[in-house]
Amino acid sequence: MADAETPQDLPLMSRRRLPGDRHHDTRAMIRVDQAGETGAARIYAGQLAVMGGRHKMAGEIRHMAAQEQRHLDGMNAILARRDVRPTLFGPFWHVAGFALGAGTALLGPKAAMACTEAVETVIDEHYGEQTEALSDGSDPELKAMIDDYRADEVEHREAAAVHTGGSAFPVMEAIIRAGCRTAIAVAKRI
Repeated sequence: MADAETPQDLPLMSRRRLPGDRHHDTRAMIRVDQAGETGAARIYAGQLAVMGGRHKMAGEIRHMAAQEQRHLDGMNAILARRDVRPTLFGPFWHVAGFALGAGTALLGPKAAMACTEAVETVIDEHYGEQTEALSDGSDPELKAMIDDYRADEVEHREAAAVHTGGSAFPVMEAIIRAGCRTAIAVAKRI
């Protein structure tokens, strides 16, 4: 009688986290991070589509957009290299991110920056949870990426806060934060 297969013997796509398994579900981490970076890149694209190059904050937004594109490229690469399935909601995040960016920019530069501040607050928390989970050394490559990207997200949040002077749009920001948390939960599973 053959021995039962261990999780390490299963093909990468077949591995599932077992109860009591001390390894983290890095596949879900990659899936949700790739989805989040897609949304973030699209938010800045939407903001730039509305504000264009004519606003004094356009250069700063272009800088943030370039950093988000670098994050997205990195997440796309690790997603492909590790054969991780992207979220099925990818097309929705693509459209929703652009709409959120454009919609807040239509309300004005302070609203666009309030959107950035709200999104980056949640992303900082999310990446912080992931880096803490990976502090056991189980995936140094992913942890290094997350730590790197998190530093940029904090920079974006702080830059946005300078422009908003604090909670300029508290209801909108609360809705955006709740939406981001929901998107994270969905992308981990679907």
